[in-house]
Order: sequence, then structure tokens, then C-alpha cells
Amino acid sequence: MIKNRKTEKIAVLGYGSQGRSVALNLRDSGYDVTIGLPLKSKSRKKARADKFSAIFSVSQAVKESTTLCFAFPDHLQGQTYKSEIQANLNDNSTLWFLHSFAVHFGFIKPAPHCDVILIAPHAPGLTVRDEYLGSKSLSAFFAVYQNATGRAHKTVFKLSGAIGFKKSKLVKTTFKDEALGDLFGEQAVLCGGLAGLIKNGFEVLVENGIPPENAYLEVAYQLDLIIALIKKYGIEGMFERISVAARFGSLEAGPEIVGESVKKKMRARYKEIESGKFARKLNNLSQAELSSLSKDLKKLSSPLFEKMARKFSK
Repeated sequence: MIKNRKTEKIAVLGYGSQGRSVALNLRDSGYDVTIGLPLKSKSRKKARADKFSAIFSVSQAVKESTTLCFAFPDHLQGQTYKSEIQANLNDNSTLWFLHSFAVHFGFIKPAPHCDVILIAPHAPGLTVRDEYLGSKSLSAFFAVYQNATGRAHKTVFKLSGAIGFKKSKLVKTTFKDEALGDLFGEQAVLCGGLAGLIKNGFEVLVENGIPPENAYLEVAYQLDLIIALIKKYGIEGMFERISVAARFGSLEAGPEIVGESVKKKMRARYKEIESGKFARKLNNLSQAELSSLSKDLKKLSSPLFEKMARKFSK
């Protein structure tokens, strides 16, 4: 799949799901890709398995490259920029962010000679890779925070195309709007809010004697079908395509369960994000807190729900 080989050197710093997809897509589009990882990172093994031979420390990867893709965790970007990146930047380096968190909240203050751009895919890394391999295009946000060279916008469109996004699928934003919208969306709706709604619905059904298999199938299993209808037809269009009972029941229960009280809590959550309070909490997570994160997240689900999810995923 490799296209015409490009001379520009790009360092992908980090090799999680999104970093891996970006690195592989860039390489398949003909770019010279270097992977930057801490010396003891377990991701080095994954990068070698994907046949990347240029795997350096973060500081060395920065020295070797002209474009840097920040693909490592948001809460580490500020300290890593100060300790390993800033002093090793080349003239006219491009700092490419997949999420604007660290720049917007001031944990990174970009060097004035650098272009600073954002290309934020609207999908997890695995999906970005799969769509690229299928010659399809998802959507993504883009923004230019700093245009030191005068070529930043051209770079955005070039790199977006290289990782699989058509220009028509790019949505212009700002670093501020992407940072605030992304954090709020995942906390209040897509991840935190949705997980809470599903868990509570599952538990209410089981408490009332509904078999857990039935409960899971009613509150979780069909979600992708409903979401697909909303994405294609809108909320009104989704309602037009479900049963009369579901439509009437939604009208009766929807505003009551997820009504003004929930919206009030969402407003409070947005204010906490906007103020930078959440960002500071995230940026100051201790190693002990990070280690307990998975354990704490288990409280947002239940063993019985997880058992049903595994049963119906086969």
C-alpha cells in the first residue's frame, strides 16, 4: 500500500491505539516514521512487531524528526515536553496534537518557531486504521494554533490525508473548543454518562426479577442500532423509525429520567472542565492514583453486567 516515499521525517511519540494507527497509516502513505518511546516502555515490543526499526527515546526521536505527533497520554504531555522535547526541537518543527488538552490548559507553551496543529479523529485508533485499510474516511477536527512558517494549514491537510481523512470530512475548530467539547462529551455523555445510564437500567430490571440476560439485551445490546439511526437520521428520524410503544414511552419517560436535574449537573460538570479544575486533577495524578484507576472504574459496572456482556459478545 506504500505510496510515493516522502522525505519528511515524522516522529510518533507514543504507541497506544491511536498512536499505532497514525504511525501505520503514515508509513503506508509513504512517510519516514520514527517511534519515540521511553526506554522501558512495553509498547516498544508492539512497534517492533509492526516492523518499525527506528524506535528511539523521546528526546532522540525529536532530534531525528521535523514533525512530532503527540500520541502519548494527555496528563504526561506537559512534563514530557519540558523534560525531553523542548530543548531538542529542530528549526521550524511542527507540533501535531491529536487532542488539544495540554496546549489549551497551558501545560505546554509551544516554542514560538514551531507550527502547532490539531488533527483529532472522531474515532478510536482501531477504527481509524480499519477505515484507512478500507479506503474509507471518517471525520476529524482540525485547527491551527500557531502558524510560524506560514505553511501550517497546508501541513494539516497533507497529514490528514496521509492518515486517511478526506478534506471534505475535516471540521474546523479551535484548540479551546476541541479541548472543552471532548472532555465534556466523554465524561457527561459518551462514556461516563452513558455507562451510568446503562448500569442503572440493567440493575433496575434485575432488581425487579427480569433475568440478567433479558436485562442486558434490553438496555445495552441494541445500543449500536439506535445510535446508527441517530447518526443517519437525527433524533427525530430515529423516533420515526421505532415502534409506537417506544415512541410514546420515550415521550413519557425521557424528560422525567434525563431531565432538567441532569442538565443542571451537566452544566456544573462543564464549568469544572472550563475552569481547568479537572485538567489540573488529571495532570497531577499520582502513580498510586493511576494504579488504582482500573480498580475504581469497576465500580461503574457490575460483575453480573460484565458476565452478560461477555456471554453475548461471542
